[in-house]
Parts: sequence; C-alpha cells; structure tokens
Amino acid sequence: MAPGPAVPSWPGTAVVVASLLLAAWALVATVRKRPPDRAQLIGVAVVELLAVGYVATAIVEMAGGARPSALAVYIGYLFAFVLIPALAAVLARLEPSRWGSLIVMIAGLVMSVLVVRLHQVWTGG
Repeated sequence: MAPGPAVPSWPGTAVVVASLLLAAWALVATVRKRPPDRAQLIGVAVVELLAVGYVATAIVEMAGGARPSALAVYIGYLFAFVLIPALAAVLARLEPSRWGSLIVMIAGLVMSVLVVRLHQVWTGG
C-alpha cells in the first residue's frame, strides 16, 4: 500500500525544537554537575505533551485513511515516542545527581531523532 499524505510537519517541528532545547538545558546542568530540578522536569512534561499531540495528529491521519509505508513499525515508534519522555522523567527523579540530567539530555536527543525516523517510516524513506 502506498503511503498517504504525510502527517503535518508543525507537530514534529515543535517536538524537535522543544526536545533540543531541553537537551541543551540538561547538558548545561550535567556539565555544572547539577541534578535535574523541577523546571527541567517541567520541560520534559512539555516535550511529552507535544509528543502526545504528534501521536494524536498521526492517529487522526490514519483514521482518515492515510497509512505509513510500514504500519507496524510506525505504531511501534509511536509507542516509544510517548514512553521515552515519561521514562526519562522517572529515571531522572530516581537519579538525583548530574547523571539524572544526562538522562534528560539523552531523552531530548532521542526524541528529536525519532521525529525524523517517524517521518521516514511514514514516507517509506
């Protein structure tokens, strides 16, 4: 089955921008040997909300008849996309040292890469 029209780009762009800003913020905290603070965890929550918005947009597109080139792979990526920020927040809270900030930084980088990968799977690239 040929892929349908792509998911609108603005939700993905919002996730990429927010997650890269979060990753840079967490990198500074890691270098300064600071644990993740409440503001950093709020940043993770913002990325999570944007990810949920992206997933909702993708679901609406699929309900409208559009399909990614590899549906099962795409759905798997969507599950990971929503779970990574939540898991990062939990792990960062469990590790109250600079390594907690490193966990948040890595999650931010992974989220931005996943947006690109989701787009590739949708378009068959």
